[in-house]
Amino acid sequence: MDFVTTLVSSAYQFGDAFAFLVLSACGLAVIFGMMGVINLAHGEFIMCGAYMTVFAVNWGLPLPLAIIVGSLFAGLVGMVIERLVVRRLYSRPLDSILATWGVSLIASQGTLILFGPTMRGVGTPLGSFMVGSLSFSYYRLVLMATAIAVLLLLYLVFNKTRFGVLARATIQAPHMASALGVDTNRIYTLTFGIGAALAGLTGGIYAPTMTMIPTMGTTFIMEAFVTVVVGGADVFIGTAPAAVLLAVVKASLTSWQGQLAGQIGLLLAVIITIRLLPKGVTGFILKGRV
Repeated sequence: MDFVTTLVSSAYQFGDAFAFLVLSACGLAVIFGMMGVINLAHGEFIMCGAYMTVFAVNWGLPLPLAIIVGSLFAGLVGMVIERLVVRRLYSRPLDSILATWGVSLIASQGTLILFGPTMRGVGTPLGSFMVGSLSFSYYRLVLMATAIAVLLLLYLVFNKTRFGVLARATIQAPHMASALGVDTNRIYTLTFGIGAALAGLTGGIYAPTMTMIPTMGTTFIMEAFVTVVVGGADVFIGTAPAAVLLAVVKASLTSWQGQLAGQIGLLLAVIITIRLLPKGVTGFILKGRV
């Protein structure tokens, strides 16, 4: 391969890994990073969005609209789960782990019983383009653009809107927010629903690229947790830099030695980063600030 082809290939692999990490982590960043709920059902929200997207396409909706339907459906399911299960466990993090793990088992096994071990998906749209002797998917470029758009949207919603101010106030000082007249239960439900909807968006947008099986969410959950943990306490500051760091490691090793080496390198990078930066990327960026 010539230099230009190699450069484009490397940039494409980095962008693909970055998009996967960001989109995997964005919903978890809201639920785990902001609310402190260790949501082991995150993968099942992704699966929920993917399945609903495929159903919507089969009902005749165009793919972009079907993805929106899948995301909204996952958000609605998330709000129901928050009302029935999670709401009672905000001060009991270990119990929330057990409860959301139970939800994940019920969701995956229920999907298996209802729809079988696999389901016909939808084809990857938009086709591909050539650079030298290599072929690249246009749809992967859409995933990269979507990841950047989601990061920007999250920042705007939680930093520039009234809901974002109320959400951050409720999560940081719920008793004070309640004393000032904020309906904290409603804020918790909506925030959890936004996290679930973002997970559903991830499932919907990746549905054309994956095999539809009840356990498909496990493909995302490891990358989601490591990205949020490496990012640190402030999800809006830490998630994007953490995704960049991990994407460089994963893309480089995958290109060099294959997918297994990329996964191993990703986990080693997480261990080293947390050892050197116990507060994650956020702690490093905010170092020295009051």
